[in-house]
Order: sequence, then C-alpha cells, then structure tokens
Amino acid sequence: MTDQTATNQTKGNAARRHLRGVVVSTGMAKTAVIQIDRRIQHPKYGKYFTLSNKFKVHDEHGKAHVGDVIEVEETRPLSKDKRWRYIKTIKAA
Repeated sequence: MTDQTATNQTKGNAARRHLRGVVVSTGMAKTAVIQIDRRIQHPKYGKYFTLSNKFKVHDEHGKAHVGDVIEVEETRPLSKDKRWRYIKTIKAA
C-alpha cells in the first residue's frame, strides 16, 4: 500500500506546461483568448502547413491586450473551458 501512495504523490509534482501565443480577444471578464500557430510537414507529401489552436486563458488583472505575445501556464480547470493561466507579457502589441 505504501507503493501506491508514493506513486500518487509523484504524479502531482509534475512540471506544468508553458506556451506562448498571440492574444486574439479580451472581450470576456478576466479571460483572454490566445492563438498558437505551429507549422508541420505532411508525413506523406512533405508540404508544410500551419495548424492553429485557440485557448482561453485566465487573466485576473486584465494585463493582456489584443496583439500581445504572452506566456501561459497549464493549471487546474478554472471553468468549463479555461485550463491556462496568464504568466507574463513577452512582447507588447
């Protein structure tokens, strides 16, 4: 039984993911929407194309503005859609 509790404790100490993205919307209270673009190569044909994902970010003090490049950190679920927390602004718009 001690082995199971030890493994459960180590799972909670995992490093949180950090992402950088461009703010595309700040219309909601304490929330910003960021877009993350990544270029990938098609495995068979070799053509490069861009995939983009949008994430809702918890911005407690409203520091993010549209066009800013910000860093976010993964966190516990804060609402139905929010799983990321604002860390800092990398580049202001």
